[in-house]
Amino acid sequence: MTQTPQPPQTPHQPRARLRIGPHMVQPPVVLAPMAGITNAPFRTLCREFSGGRGLFVSEMITTRALVERDAKTMRLIHFDGSEKPRSIQLYGVDPMTVGKAVQMIVDEDLADHIDLNFGCPVPKVTRKGGGSALPYKRHLLRSILREAVTAAGPLPVTMKMRKGIDDDHITFLDAGRIAVEEGVTAIALHGRTAAQHYGGTADWDAIARLKEAVPEIPVLGNGDIWSADDAVRMMRQTGCDGVVVGRGCLGRPWLFGDLVAAFEPGREGAVDGLEAPVSGSEAPGYARPTLKEVAAVMRRHAELLAEWLEDEERGVIDFRKHVAWYTKGFSVGSEMRKRLAITSSLAELDALLAELDLDQEWPTGADGPRGRTSGRNRVVLPDGWLDDPYDCAGIGADAELDTSGG
Repeated sequence: MTQTPQPPQTPHQPRARLRIGPHMVQPPVVLAPMAGITNAPFRTLCREFSGGRGLFVSEMITTRALVERDAKTMRLIHFDGSEKPRSIQLYGVDPMTVGKAVQMIVDEDLADHIDLNFGCPVPKVTRKGGGSALPYKRHLLRSILREAVTAAGPLPVTMKMRKGIDDDHITFLDAGRIAVEEGVTAIALHGRTAAQHYGGTADWDAIARLKEAVPEIPVLGNGDIWSADDAVRMMRQTGCDGVVVGRGCLGRPWLFGDLVAAFEPGREGAVDGLEAPVSGSEAPGYARPTLKEVAAVMRRHAELLAEWLEDEERGVIDFRKHVAWYTKGFSVGSEMRKRLAITSSLAELDALLAELDLDQEWPTGADGPRGRTSGRNRVVLPDGWLDDPYDCAGIGADAELDTSGG
């Protein structure tokens, strides 16, 4: 069954504060869970720039791996003592396994907030009926939400989803109503379908329509937030209650400091608590670091990863993926980028960073898209998945991934 998109309505006024269960989130900003990215070291960097304000979600944790106490998964659910509230995102397709994982989190006090992943578009997830494929199966979605909310007890349960599988199979409005009926605390919507992956432009009008459809709970918008100005503009345009920032903070953990500044109460020119967007170069309180300052953040990021993994070489190797994001826009030659991307020790990283022209000012246009930008793709689904939006026969015993981190 498909939904006929409706024209956007006049958006609701955003809530003055974003509340996720008992947790007040101010500014109303959430770090999106990203596989291989939002581990404890990266969350630490983002929290430091925000002064501890906002909500920072772990990378995706597979419910089966959690229940089976997979060693990698148990490392991923580690939170620094300063992380409050502790926020875990779970992925699962079997209601009973999801319920057991949530119960384990409650019984062992592993987190303060649980987010459920119904937005991941990668083939290894959707081909098993998970992530952004799952909301098409309305009964299965309801069963998973019911098990999670019941097991969570006092812990708030939220969900993150996409518009649907593709333009012919839009699910977000149905999924939103089911979530409200099952006691979900808040919903985040990425304004793209699974088929779009990360290409094209996010549909912010869909976020406004979801807000109209589920006024009972907070709706958070996600997609194409590359700067603090974008976050303010999304809230003003859609009426959403908060924003979820993903690719926009890749190589830019200081974006969370910008977001704190953008939503600071009482700023001159604020309208209904939201400042009218201004160009980044003119915005007071926005970070425009020199390359020297960026290099210092890069070094700290690599060091935090080394400490977290208890292995310097592994930490620096894990850091390599961040090099292009941090240096985007600066005059750093391709040969130097390659050398930075094959480092394997902190001393080697230090030596290469010292070779850069560290006096470079923040480059114009450096706030643009980063990370995956792939366009429309065929969504890989289980055989017969689209035959019936209610029949769950396509879920097999192997549908639960046994490893975490996407």
